[in-house]
Amino acid sequence: MRDFSWKYFAMTGDVDAYLLYKESGGSIGEEASTIEELSLEEEEAAAE
Repeated sequence: MRDFSWKYFAMTGDVDAYLLYKESGGSIGEEASTIEELSLEEEEAAAE
């Protein structure tokens, strides 16, 4: 849902779509840092 609302906002500029995006999980930067953190945790677990 978050990805859809961002794409819809990017195509249309609809403020409601942006608010839905923000409500459903924040910004893309936050998502990227979470993915990086999960990757590091998996690598550390594999090393043990």
